[in-house]
Amino acid sequence: MNGSTKAQLAAALKPYPEAKVFSQGEFVKDRSAFISKLLNMVYVLLALSVIVSLFGMVNTLVLSVFERTRELGMLRAVGMTRRQTRRMVRHESIITALIGAAIGLPLGLGLAWVVIQRLSSVGVHYQLPITTLLVFVGVAAIAGIGAAVLPARRASRLNVLTALQYE
Repeated sequence: MNGSTKAQLAAALKPYPEAKVFSQGEFVKDRSAFISKLLNMVYVLLALSVIVSLFGMVNTLVLSVFERTRELGMLRAVGMTRRQTRRMVRHESIITALIGAAIGLPLGLGLAWVVIQRLSSVGVHYQLPITTLLVFVGVAAIAGIGAAVLPARRASRLNVLTALQYE
């Protein structure tokens, strides 16, 4: 069947309904659709891990504010405003989130590099997704801001006199 058209090949394979005829481009597109679906599933799992980490960050910040009640009261007593208190807690949260991104992204890239090296014999190549990495860093910073909303509000609303007597 050398030099056959796609229609002739499809007609020859009619008795075999499971067999499909693809051109080289269609075959690559069909195979890459699976990888795209797999990558989307990984992104969903990443989103779930971000949500779980948000709960951890909120919990950590609430405990931090609770444990530092006296310190926050002292800062407020010597002139720190409510706005500055909220900003301080927000900055702590953003720094925590960015530290997590600074640790997690290189670890993930290293693991991906190891896996790609093992798959290099079948034609898989490593490509650094700079744009995606920058988006993830931005998401980490936004997650830090979101996680700090309630703890920062609680810290700024502390009664100064009650906070100074706390312990």
